[in-house]
Amino acid sequence: MLVGYARVSTVEQSVDLQIEALRAAGCTKVFSEQQSGTSVKGRLKLDEAIEFVREGDVLVITRIDRLARSIGDLQDIVRQLKRKGVSLRATEQPIDTSTAAGKAFFDMLGVFAEFETNLRRERQSEGIAAAKARGVYKGRKPTVPTSEVVQLLASGMRPSDVARKLGIGRTSVYAARNMQQVT
Repeated sequence: MLVGYARVSTVEQSVDLQIEALRAAGCTKVFSEQQSGTSVKGRLKLDEAIEFVREGDVLVITRIDRLARSIGDLQDIVRQLKRKGVSLRATEQPIDTSTAAGKAFFDMLGVFAEFETNLRRERQSEGIAAAKARGVYKGRKPTVPTSEVVQLLASGMRPSDVARKLGIGRTSVYAARNMQQVT
């Protein structure tokens, strides 16, 4: 049996094209979800698909990055499938883990998928650092009532008591105090 798995990262994206391609490839059952590919945690439909497949089945994806973006996660998934006697195939890439060449190509593409994710993180970090240097990026707006924290501390209340009274963490109390001292 050919079983499909489709994934997009955000709710703004649609899995429709992937599902169409998987059906055209002969998949009789397709699992789909909208979830980030940077981790396999919380990917309920992926878990369901792996649980569903049986010996002799083929899990079909459109591209390797739809399955995972970490080489470790990709290899873990393939090992799970292999233990069940299931192979993996991609419709848009020459991947078929039932063959040595397909497995090698799978591993190479996995490395590139992880590399792409790491590059994206680096660019994001560089952008944030540049914005901070220009004074544009200040981080998330505080959710702690800074003035109230400072007022309670000034009245002689201990940080743990302030945290308990306001229902916040003690580190948030210190952060609010430090932020007030900076301004």
